[in-house]
Amino acid sequence: MNIYEFVWQNKEIFKLVYTIIIGLICFAIVLRTNRLFKLSMHRGIRYFRNAFFFYGLAFIMRYLLGLAGSIGSFNELYSLIIKGVFEFFLIMAGFCLVYSLLWKRFEPGRGFYSSLFNIRMFVLYLLAIVIVILDYLWKTYFFMFLLQIVLFIFASSISLFKYKKSKEKGFLRLYMVVIFLNLLAWIANFLVATFFEWHKGGVIGIYVLNIIIFILLLYGVMSATKKNRL
Repeated sequence: MNIYEFVWQNKEIFKLVYTIIIGLICFAIVLRTNRLFKLSMHRGIRYFRNAFFFYGLAFIMRYLLGLAGSIGSFNELYSLIIKGVFEFFLIMAGFCLVYSLLWKRFEPGRGFYSSLFNIRMFVLYLLAIVIVILDYLWKTYFFMFLLQIVLFIFASSISLFKYKKSKEKGFLRLYMVVIFLNLLAWIANFLVATFFEWHKGGVIGIYVLNIIIFILLLYGVMSATKKNRL
């Protein structure tokens, strides 16, 4: 029995371990970046923080809803709800990461605004719902994959430009790493879904890749915030 068969036969345990790892990492990143935001009051950092709040919600809610469904009657409608909730939070996480680079173009220079409940975020919530509905109608993840890949290609170019232009490289370097790793993950997801029809080896590979990426992100955040004496 190879490792893929072993993991696949014990996939429920693997899903639990995977959810715990990703959830704890997201929780740690949210805490560290929230402390950095309170020190700097930099609005971009709080949207960066919100991205990992949504990532954590996506994976935790998918597992909890799936667990609840397995205990009760797991019908097609419930499966669609799990898929929709998971996709919505993933899309919002991507939006927040990109918005954290562009917030100055859309927000007033003065005043304090909620980073989760404002007009701009409500527009993003609506866009996320539209993408979820489109994927539901076409019974695919194609629209989410396409949106996220385009978003992170765009964000990569902005992040690189800001990094080269700025004299303070610390947190901008972290941004670049986060954006690039997310782009890599979305391309991998798209390839496995489109060309390998969610082959179990590819799915397990994606899970492992995501764990590695989130561990690297946590290390990057801890390094960046440590330099700021957090």
